[in-house]
Amino acid sequence: MSSSFGTIFKTTTFGESHGTGVGAVVDGCPAGVKISRDEIQAQLERRRPGQSRLTTPRKEGDQVEILSGLENGLTLGTPIALMVRNRNQKPGDYSQMSNIPRPSHADYSYRMKYGINSQSGGGRASARETLARVAAGSVAEQFLKSAFGVEIIAWVSQVGPVEMVLSDTEVENLSRSDVDATVVRCPDLQKAELMTAAIEKAATEKNSLGGVISCVCRRVPAGWGEPVFDKLDALLAYVMISIPAAKGFALGSGFNAATMTGSAHNDCFVKDGAKLKTKTNFSGGVQGGISNGQPINFSVAFKPVPTIGKPQKTADYDGCEVILEGKGRHDPCVLPRAVPIVEAMAALTLADLALRQQRSNL
Repeated sequence: MSSSFGTIFKTTTFGESHGTGVGAVVDGCPAGVKISRDEIQAQLERRRPGQSRLTTPRKEGDQVEILSGLENGLTLGTPIALMVRNRNQKPGDYSQMSNIPRPSHADYSYRMKYGINSQSGGGRASARETLARVAAGSVAEQFLKSAFGVEIIAWVSQVGPVEMVLSDTEVENLSRSDVDATVVRCPDLQKAELMTAAIEKAATEKNSLGGVISCVCRRVPAGWGEPVFDKLDALLAYVMISIPAAKGFALGSGFNAATMTGSAHNDCFVKDGAKLKTKTNFSGGVQGGISNGQPINFSVAFKPVPTIGKPQKTADYDGCEVILEGKGRHDPCVLPRAVPIVEAMAALTLADLALRQQRSNL
């Protein structure tokens, strides 16, 4: 099973949802980078369970331990090991489902691949694995900000049928404090209320909702990304779809490009000081798989959480028809907690490409 990502800035995650703990090893981060544990913890706080009435009631403090790779707040150039211990495991919540593959979950496919699967909480397929990505992503983000001034901000732009669209100017001025001003992490207060009501209604009905997270990466220099297979947008799509429950990825104009003409969609260039910039950004900051210096804009679609309390007619591993009512502590909508995960995966991708670009310039 591949649990690693990156070529120079490489991250490996480990741990199961109801095991001892979950963590990551970051290898390849340059020496001398100032890393704040508080900043790592702040991102984990945004992802952790039990943070609001819209999330799973599982109570985890998710306190990160930095086991290696740092001294006096500076990276040593050696592997950085990060770990969060599980404190509130309840594997017994899943005993009813030990012989029943949950609909649209990974239980059946894992068993078909490995001949065995975790019988509590999905194991590696659980979204709890993503806290390791968030911790590692914060290290990458701090490196990107200090070395290049890169800033990454994600927000909830849709929950179920409720959609919110920001103008280019609003995206340009958006901050994380704007995003975190509502429990659903939508910066539009009116839309946030509608999204919150929709999630609460789904929870009352023992159901779940999907939605969309949008993200902008600012001040990414032109030239990042590799030709053909390791294109910047291809890698972003790869890592975003690796997030549990992610089902779709769109860069810039995305699927709307299919309805446009070339004359409407082309991003024409204008002079900007000593450089060029584009008048529009339908390309989403990436052309030919390489960053062009414009903000990188993309969106990720997430499916409804598959484990729900609503009775479902399905079959157990023996093929016998059963009625399944999901137990355990699950989010009725993953979107609010997935915002820092999207940011983390963007940071890990950009950090690796930044170092690859530096190597190619030697």
